[in-house]
Amino acid sequence: MTEHIMQRPFIKGLDLCQAFFTEAVRPLLSHHFPHLPYAAGRLGEGSDVLGCDTPQSRDHDWGPRLTLFLAEEDLPSQAPAIDAMLRQEMPLTILGYPTHYGRHPDGTTHLEFTDQPPVNHQVEFTTAQRFFRDYLALDISQPMQAVDWLLRPSQLLATVRYGRLFHDELGEVTAVRQRLHFYPHDVWLYLLAGQWTRLAQEEPFVGRTGDVGDDLGSRLIAARQVHNLMRLAFLLEKAYAPYSKWFGTAFARLPCAADLRPLFDQVWLAASWQPREQALNQATRYLARWHNRLQLTEPLPEAERWFYERPYRISHADQYADALYDQIQDPQVRTLPRGLGSLDQLCDATDVLSNPQRFPPFADLFTTGKPKA
Repeated sequence: MTEHIMQRPFIKGLDLCQAFFTEAVRPLLSHHFPHLPYAAGRLGEGSDVLGCDTPQSRDHDWGPRLTLFLAEEDLPSQAPAIDAMLRQEMPLTILGYPTHYGRHPDGTTHLEFTDQPPVNHQVEFTTAQRFFRDYLALDISQPMQAVDWLLRPSQLLATVRYGRLFHDELGEVTAVRQRLHFYPHDVWLYLLAGQWTRLAQEEPFVGRTGDVGDDLGSRLIAARQVHNLMRLAFLLEKAYAPYSKWFGTAFARLPCAADLRPLFDQVWLAASWQPREQALNQATRYLARWHNRLQLTEPLPEAERWFYERPYRISHADQYADALYDQIQDPQVRTLPRGLGSLDQLCDATDVLSNPQRFPPFADLFTTGKPKA
């Protein structure tokens, strides 16, 4: 039936999930469990959570779904009863889409029409404590420390912030989402400094590689610098960056993208390292002006300068990093090693950033300089 699903008028996933809750799940809960406190929302993994789903997304792991958050004392007894009730009484369709799911051999799910219950629905049952432990390796009963922020990739924080909470009588999920909305001020300064440092580390190399005839190397480094500038823009916008598939899409939605994208196009189109370097410097200068407008530090020079006596013009991005570190007041943040930033500023491996159980061992990286064995 997948082909039939793909021919239906497309509805953004978050809107479909909200209608699923409002028109299908909530009325049944109100009727059968009128006194049960709960929260419901669409948070966590999925392109739809970021608002990046398209008609193509419907071929797997997409459709009317939500997470139902119960109190810890209610989960063991109420979740099985709610699950059984929904399987028998859930409407078979919502806004023209089935509420029943089949499963591919590869483990992914896909929507299937059915003409009778039981419905294999995608309502997941958990608690706020368990959800954030499993999804972020985060104990929400404890205050967050500076290192806790550095260990949580922005791609996961984004799916908590940009998802949608439909209902919350318990208040726990709302409270955690408010806490995770964005980094505390001094952690933000630390991450900004780390991103300026990444820029500084390769600033002269676009010119140096091009100067020795390595145009491929120059283009490769330029592409990496564009990525660094884009991540810096996300931080300056106080927005979480998603993972690579939707990184460019989300960047295009930032207010600054209209100004920066033409400069990045000049980087891609440059036939030699000199105009490539010039376009990168213009983009860096744009972010430097932004830094100064925000008054995060004392005003700093925005124009590029020579790299020692060599014929390469750079912005000396390390001056922004140094100035930002000097503004940090929080003792926890001040003791963090300079130049590191967060886990996802240091690493882009999917097997690390998508596996919360792998986050805690990296805590030592920010204290001893190496992760636990």
